[in-house]
Amino acid sequence: MGETTPAVEIRNLVKDFRTSFRKKLLRAVDDVSITIMPGEVYGLIGPNGSGKSTTMKALLGLVAPTSGQCAIFGKDSLKVDSRNDVGFLPENPYFYKHLSGNETLRFYGKLCGLGGSALQERVEELLEMVDLTGARDRRVGGYSKGMLQRIGLAQALIQKPRLVILDEPTAGVDPVGSRQIRDLILKLSEQGITVFLCSHLLEQVQEVCNQVGIIFQGRMVKEGRLEDLIAIEDQTEIVLQDADERLIEGIHGMVERDGRASVVRTGKPRTTLERLFLREISEEE
Repeated sequence: MGETTPAVEIRNLVKDFRTSFRKKLLRAVDDVSITIMPGEVYGLIGPNGSGKSTTMKALLGLVAPTSGQCAIFGKDSLKVDSRNDVGFLPENPYFYKHLSGNETLRFYGKLCGLGGSALQERVEELLEMVDLTGARDRRVGGYSKGMLQRIGLAQALIQKPRLVILDEPTAGVDPVGSRQIRDLILKLSEQGITVFLCSHLLEQVQEVCNQVGIIFQGRMVKEGRLEDLIAIEDQTEIVLQDADERLIEGIHGMVERDGRASVVRTGKPRTTLERLFLREISEEE
């Protein structure tokens, strides 16, 4: 398949579940369509219970759509071979706690048909990529939440997938661990790997995604390029460095003389609390 074939194509997806209460139908996903081209990082955002995970499970063939179609690189998601090019990290991955990080990756590599020196080289490469070489021989049962997410991401990459699907990859992870995981997502993007992630943490999506979909109560309410979605159409931003009071007063005077524009605010640009926290602790190390 060429690069014009979408990595992910979800068309008019509907998923109903039968509830125990009077056996009524609950519509978890309501006519959702998503197209993700190769190399894109797509973030599907919404509150808990909005249909994000159900959409992902339908794409992975873990649940059958009530109606609509899902395809991965042109192959129907309900066919097993559609998953050959996919790595998946669920929200709460389960690992055998008695295995070490090295043994865990070898186990999943063997499940994917790898073996011998090629498997061990891939394991070493991934341990280094997710910064767990120093913990390679520690039991996974002693890993922190952030370390578990990173070994999970390494597991998802073991067979060199073209598409990686991540469900709440930084949920429950501290800010340092979150930063490490986001850096890994950006690294995957640089390698041309398509990333599809679900999250309710909006700022984290903003830092890594170039395409965003907003889902609420099972329906897609907004979708598009991140830059287009977050731009305030009738405002223009100018950021100055080392500007003195005279220059700022001169700019205010120009705006007043123009008569059409108005100054909304002036002051120092703000960082985020998370960036401030990460910067301060890195300076202390």
